[in-house]
Amino acid sequence: MIERYSTKEMKAIWSEDNKYRTWLRVELAVLKAYAEKEMIPEEDYLAIKEKARVDSGRIQELEALTRHDVIAFTRQISETLGPERKWVHYGLTSTDVVDSANACLLKEANEVIEAAFLDFLACLKEKALKYKDTPCIGRTHGIHAEVSSFGLKWLLFYDEGLRTLDYFQRAREVIEVGKMSGAVGNFANLDPEIEETACRELGIRNASVSSQVLSRDRHIQYFNALALIASLIEKVATEVRSLSRTEIGEVEEYFAATQKGSSAMPHKKNPVASENMCGLSRIVRAFAGAAYENNILWHERDISHSSAERIMFQEGTTLVHYMLKRYAGVIRNLKVNEERIKKNIYLTGKLVFSGRVVSALIEKGLSREESYDLVQGLAFKAASENTDFEKLLKESEVAGYLDDAEIAACFSLDHYLRNVDAIYKRFALGD
Repeated sequence: MIERYSTKEMKAIWSEDNKYRTWLRVELAVLKAYAEKEMIPEEDYLAIKEKARVDSGRIQELEALTRHDVIAFTRQISETLGPERKWVHYGLTSTDVVDSANACLLKEANEVIEAAFLDFLACLKEKALKYKDTPCIGRTHGIHAEVSSFGLKWLLFYDEGLRTLDYFQRAREVIEVGKMSGAVGNFANLDPEIEETACRELGIRNASVSSQVLSRDRHIQYFNALALIASLIEKVATEVRSLSRTEIGEVEEYFAATQKGSSAMPHKKNPVASENMCGLSRIVRAFAGAAYENNILWHERDISHSSAERIMFQEGTTLVHYMLKRYAGVIRNLKVNEERIKKNIYLTGKLVFSGRVVSALIEKGLSREESYDLVQGLAFKAASENTDFEKLLKESEVAGYLDDAEIAACFSLDHYLRNVDAIYKRFALGD
């Protein structure tokens, strides 16, 4: 993983030293299970536990000779032991160690990601609550539509985040799974109870059935979960980018006193963190595509998935963690221009209240078609003549159906926020 997008937590988890230490944990968990079933001498297990040490540099030297990382690992471990070394890797195949260790490493990474995700959700919730009663213009197709609540934007993101968190937690149950079923998954050289006991010792569940490897549909679900998290962040970032545009100006990313926006244009304050999220999200989603490809393996296993996974596990989890941490900070420090939000509601000369006028005319007895066509014609006239829509209505035939007070009521902001509390109460967030 390049340093720019690394986090100290993920660097520690995915370091070579931690990887080999986790491989050793798997080997020791299996040996402990053997000893408990009296399949190997307990003193041999205890000796291995006491003396076995990982030397990453030596493993790399041995791998250069063997061209097999797990054999290099087991030989390096054996070099630190006495006669009890014969039990190292006893009954196992390489992916018994690698897949189970990856489950342990992913569990570590998932705990870090989930904590960051909860903090990210808390930022969304805070914005939703703070701006619940702040009217803003809603946009559909990029065009001013009707008045809404600025907080409701954030509540929508929060709601999606809750679903995504649930999906991620269910994906954790699927991916934090180990296997020690041997070379083709039939436990030819190892008792199934050893797998159950060893996985329990490691804090993961054992697969109900496996081949030489865990089925990679598990990884599809997991990387789909990471892609959903990244896509949620990108969705929020895209909204922030759009609302940051000069002609909208409703929000602005924090801009430090010493920060520069452009090498050529000193006036620029660009939403660079939001743009950064949109770019990184593409990479995370690409890993989900690779996970689908990795699901198709020959017979009881081939190694075509391995090279991709050496990249995907580390970079996928690291990128998502980086995105969650960085963008939580962006949301927490986001500048919201409430004056500009209010000004934008009236940018079209009150045309965004046209729907209320249609409804008021229907209530006075006009058909929907008559009401719509009448209001549309007046709205287009107000736009072309750059005149105030409310004023035009009071001077038009609409005045024959609605008095000034009734027309004015159509332009009340309160009408558009009257049911917002009810929406929030669905999340136990109402007043």
